[in-house]
Amino acid sequence: MEPLDPEISYRAIQSRDRRFDGRLFVGVTSTGIYCRPVCPARTPMPAHCRFYASAAAAQEAGFRPCLRCRPETAPDLGAWRGTSNTVSRGLALIAEGALDGEDAGVERLAERLGVGGRQLRRLFEQHLGASPIAVAQTRRVLFAKQLIHDTRLPMAEVALASGFGSVRRFNETFQRLFGRPPGALRRKGVTPLPEGTVAATGVTVELRYRPPYDWPAMLAYLRARAIAGIERVEGEVYRRTVLHDGAPGTVEIAHAPHRSSLSATIRVPCVRGLPSVVARIRRVFDLGADIAAIGAHLARDPLLAPLVAERPGLRAPGGWDGFELAVRAVLGQQVTVEAARRLAGALVRLCGTPIAAADRGDPALAFAFPTPAQVAAADLSALGMPGARKAALLALAEAVLADPGLFEPLGSVEETVARLRAIRGVGEWTAHYIALRAVREPDAFPASDIGLMRGAAGPDGRRPTATELRGRAEPWRPWRAYAAQHLWTADALARGGGKETSHA
Repeated sequence: MEPLDPEISYRAIQSRDRRFDGRLFVGVTSTGIYCRPVCPARTPMPAHCRFYASAAAAQEAGFRPCLRCRPETAPDLGAWRGTSNTVSRGLALIAEGALDGEDAGVERLAERLGVGGRQLRRLFEQHLGASPIAVAQTRRVLFAKQLIHDTRLPMAEVALASGFGSVRRFNETFQRLFGRPPGALRRKGVTPLPEGTVAATGVTVELRYRPPYDWPAMLAYLRARAIAGIERVEGEVYRRTVLHDGAPGTVEIAHAPHRSSLSATIRVPCVRGLPSVVARIRRVFDLGADIAAIGAHLARDPLLAPLVAERPGLRAPGGWDGFELAVRAVLGQQVTVEAARRLAGALVRLCGTPIAAADRGDPALAFAFPTPAQVAAADLSALGMPGARKAALLALAEAVLADPGLFEPLGSVEETVARLRAIRGVGEWTAHYIALRAVREPDAFPASDIGLMRGAAGPDGRRPTATELRGRAEPWRPWRAYAAQHLWTADALARGGGKETSHA
């Protein structure tokens, strides 16, 4: 990767410029500590500063994380997106735990990404300045550090939750990095919870983003699609059920704008599920987006410039689970949002997993979304849908059963769309929509969508054709998904609460 400009980087830490938070980290040779650019400590002398594009690179260079500015709370920016699809997909899989556990390894991760292990290491070094293993180790340490500071989890459960293979390795890592056991980092007076109580009490973590963040738009999107029994929006809080390794749990998400973060309360039966759940929350709420950079790119186009100016923090919402999102997309073909939501509710009641009252956290959350096996075994005739759509649901379930990694971020957006279109009943629009929401392809763009055509209409009201819109969107790459979100939002507002199609 290109080295960071030391003069610009030093000015950023001198001024504590928040625009660089998450973009660079400074290692201080006189202390052996690395910090965020917003660290409140006295600015070190330039000769003592070394600048890194990622926390992993700083940690691999031998620096330990600062206890004051807490690098684990920096925004998890996707500055690498658009420069290497392989790196972005690799990071997404690492966040889900792809390099945790005894059977994990770089070669296996590379195989999932369709590249060689050597090439994957080279790409990570080029774009992040650190190896995949170093990135995974840094994520473990920083997530463990956040759990120590912000929760009452006992240390043994912090070790498991953060992906360490054993408590001994967890203790050794913290002793080596900080010169003290992990428990010494916890604030005095904090009483740990009894082991095994996380399912009942929950764990609350702060997940940072880089502002601005259009929380009302995100909440409106989720509220319009909330499936009864699975999820609901009450006031300014979003809640839903989750399944991890077949066991039910819940999440509760609230906005903390004064801290530029989302507050997530997670209840899962086993703390090992926390990293995966956190990664999914980041995906749904698009917390890794460098929204200012994306907006600046899109605003070059006269059509998008006023939309970006009106909603500068607009995110592209994701799907909680790839199969769930794909089912929603199929159910939403050629119907309104409300009709798709009702059909999804009927499917949940037909074959979803009931959740015992003691495991809910919220009495209204009574089911977990059906698994592919449950949909494949269900009698879908009760849903009252056209036969072609029922056949598409069955084909989708069978495809996921045959390939559990169907919705993993592999290949280019064109390859992803082609892979999805191979499923019977999944056309161009549905494939792009799944790629956008489930696979999290930032360049997915369902050009044939009627809402996008309406949103891109000229002053005379003429809508472009799908081919014309696809050509118009070429300069928006690699952020066409965000352009689509702006067009959908503008179209929904222009229609003043009329019937929405399944995308908006």
